[in-house]
Amino acid sequence: MTEADRVGRLFGRTLPGVDTTTIDDAIRAVLEQPKPLVIVQAGDPVLRRRAVDVPADLDRGLFAELLAAMREAMLAAPGVGLAAPQIGLGLRVAVLEDSAVVPEEVAAARDRRPLPYTVIVNPQYRQIGHDTASWYEGCLSVAGWQAATERAVTVELRCVDEDFAPVVERFTGWQARIVQHETDHLDGILYLDRAMLRSLASNAAYSQWWAGADLQVARTELGF
Repeated sequence: MTEADRVGRLFGRTLPGVDTTTIDDAIRAVLEQPKPLVIVQAGDPVLRRRAVDVPADLDRGLFAELLAAMREAMLAAPGVGLAAPQIGLGLRVAVLEDSAVVPEEVAAARDRRPLPYTVIVNPQYRQIGHDTASWYEGCLSVAGWQAATERAVTVELRCVDEDFAPVVERFTGWQARIVQHETDHLDGILYLDRAMLRSLASNAAYSQWWAGADLQVARTELGF
């Protein structure tokens, strides 16, 4: 793939007034937007394309600016992960961070532990073992909705970090769910592609009815 081909895939659609010839230019075009960066919503083509690998020779200072802007947007939303396509940039990088306070019984049921700020670059994951778990999850790019989604309980992540050092790490529970969700974004996959759609609930309905630790109640009442 030529540089022009890669750049042409970065946005997934035409941005008024943006003329990019390199990946660096594409990043600068995004960083020129008001902060916190706007999170694009389902229906935007950039969310449905496989993101372009981050080149190892990318300007480190520019990359650090991008990561800082992504983290700012993630925390402002707020969310526990954000992939570059969600800010309109089809680049294969995501930021993760989960410091949410949830009831102890919910945290225990979902194996939800704090996840420190983590950058994953050019990631791939594979399921370890056969165990899966289904829980409600949402997405900043499908604002206002949540749905029960089956995910692997344990995954092995292979990527590089923000310094392009290789990483091989296993994640379990809710952390594994975050890794899968954000890496899927980089392959053009939204969580709704994997969700049980009869479980779909607005955020308000989820909070009112299904936010407890026992998903079986929602299964019975909604028929999924």
